[in-house]
Amino acid sequence: MSEPYLYDFMNVDRAYKSAVASYRPQIPADFNFAYDVIDRQGRDHDKTAVIAISGDGQTVREVSYSQMSENSSRFANGLAGLGMQQGDFVCLIGSRIPEWYDALFGAMKIGAVSMPGTTLLTAKDIAYRVNHSGATGVIVTPEHCEKVDAIRAECPTLKYFVVIGPAPSNPNGPGWTSSYEMCAAASPVMEKRVAVKSSDMMMAYFTSGTTALPKMVPRDFAYGLAHASTALFWMDLRRDDVHWTLTDTGWAKAAWGMLFPQFLIGCSVVLFDGAGFDPVLHLEIIKKLRVSTFCAPPTAYRMFAQMDLTQFDLSSVRRSMGAGEPLNPEVIRYWRDQTGTTIADGYGQTETINIIANFPDQPVKPGSMGQPVPGIDMRVVDDEGKELPPGEIGHIACKITDPYPPGLFEGYYTGGEPDRKAFRNGYYYTGDTATRDEDGYFWFVGRADDLIGSAGYRISPFEVESALLEHPAVAESAVIGEPDQMRGQIVAAYIILAKGYVGSPELAQEIQEFCKDLTAPYKYPRRVYFVTELPKTISGKIRRVELRGEG
Repeated sequence: MSEPYLYDFMNVDRAYKSAVASYRPQIPADFNFAYDVIDRQGRDHDKTAVIAISGDGQTVREVSYSQMSENSSRFANGLAGLGMQQGDFVCLIGSRIPEWYDALFGAMKIGAVSMPGTTLLTAKDIAYRVNHSGATGVIVTPEHCEKVDAIRAECPTLKYFVVIGPAPSNPNGPGWTSSYEMCAAASPVMEKRVAVKSSDMMMAYFTSGTTALPKMVPRDFAYGLAHASTALFWMDLRRDDVHWTLTDTGWAKAAWGMLFPQFLIGCSVVLFDGAGFDPVLHLEIIKKLRVSTFCAPPTAYRMFAQMDLTQFDLSSVRRSMGAGEPLNPEVIRYWRDQTGTTIADGYGQTETINIIANFPDQPVKPGSMGQPVPGIDMRVVDDEGKELPPGEIGHIACKITDPYPPGLFEGYYTGGEPDRKAFRNGYYYTGDTATRDEDGYFWFVGRADDLIGSAGYRISPFEVESALLEHPAVAESAVIGEPDQMRGQIVAAYIILAKGYVGSPELAQEIQEFCKDLTAPYKYPRRVYFVTELPKTISGKIRRVELRGEG
């Protein structure tokens, strides 16, 4: 195609009400993000694409769009030289370094299907992904070579082993190809554009598996362009923005926060390769790099809320966002009071783009998920697909429209029962529940499987957890329903205490009374367990299914 964009992104009307009425994305038949955005930005609007910063916050390396274009072409030519072909699946596991982009866009340029994986994956996790997809290749950073070597015998489809860095000296099997050597010998120019359809698979993500084994979610080439709405309306990105989203490269959150929306607009993306979360260092990096748009998970904002933020210069930030789970109203209020920016919650899944959010020109109701993203018809429905009136708890569902909702996947890789459960009654059922108020704002309730039914009430674990976190003794909590002969279920809370507190019957009673005062009395936890850890997925989501003894 001659133009990479369907619109002049700088001139799209971003006002929410007019965008809802007019924004109708059109996807070209042959779109490829690596050619049509990265290469084009490098030719026509070259500037810094990535600001890579070392784990200690001291070393900064900048990579321009033109350098990214050439580097990804070298990677593409190198992969093709090894024998990798269009349609091959390849596991991509890398830390937050610029070479991760080279590998990702290089795979796109030859039409290979990359499967990003978090750096937390074990050898068993990698084997599951390889065998589920029939992957022929792996591209990993050096610390993962040993994991791959350990599962080679279990993965007969693997043929290509590429390490981003020097090749290990004693591999357990066929040798590794060093990406450094491979790219040094490869041309920075693609002699011929590999033809793909926008509907062809570009990537595949795996869900985090809170209730079952991870499901493989195909993402086509159109997915990258569909994220224009994420950039325009929720993130409100501008070409001169320095954007930073706190995420691992292996999650679909990376597609939202350090990939498609930002590069579509032409922003500079911060890539911090630090381990763990040091709130002081993160706040200092915001000042050092003059970060203007910032997105962090609720856990990070909660930690920031424990600090005196007047000690830090956050004046560069003009847009703050949160995603992953709804934020507690108190945290939103504190961040706004201290920084002048209101955290705009955004909601979506591995299976979607951003589909519900809070927008710059709309009032933020603390604790609300926000309103549907322009171009997408979101509703609260019952099991039969009937739209529910304001205030009633139902399924968060995306209406299947014509044209098809932008960025919505069309089914899991293996299909079958997961597809039948997700697609029914003319909707995609997200598996989450919410209410919708008179103004059209959505209010998260919880996973459909996690709702607690007690004495005729439907209780949201999230709402109780939010109340618990207001108590100074509670550092973290997880709430489930436990069987009860009279009530059907009762609310049970598993609590990790803050430093300086010791679990006791007296403290449990104090927390219970606190919750009674903060929420409706029927929602308070009738059982309180003090624990030192909670079962979580590798992405950090609580596995309530394990607390219920089901997993």
